[in-house]
Amino acid sequence: MSQHLPPEALDEWADALRERFGLSEDDVPIALILNLAKDVADGVARPAAPFSAFVAGLVAGRAGGSADDIRDATSAVSELASTWKTP
Repeated sequence: MSQHLPPEALDEWADALRERFGLSEDDVPIALILNLAKDVADGVARPAAPFSAFVAGLVAGRAGGSADDIRDATSAVSELASTWKTP
């Protein structure tokens, strides 16, 4: 069964992911990721948000995985979503 996380639990989940995978806070920028998901959900479609976040992470990782790479990739996906016109 799916659970909905209250905002404060989201930080706990992010901390658990960071600890499990040896990530820093910059590696998991919650606000940036949530804004990306919002932009895609609003500009494209709600179901496109999760895999768009995955693609942004993949692109950032292939570029080197720095905080700047993460920001650049999420920005590029958000920009594409803001100009997306559904066929």
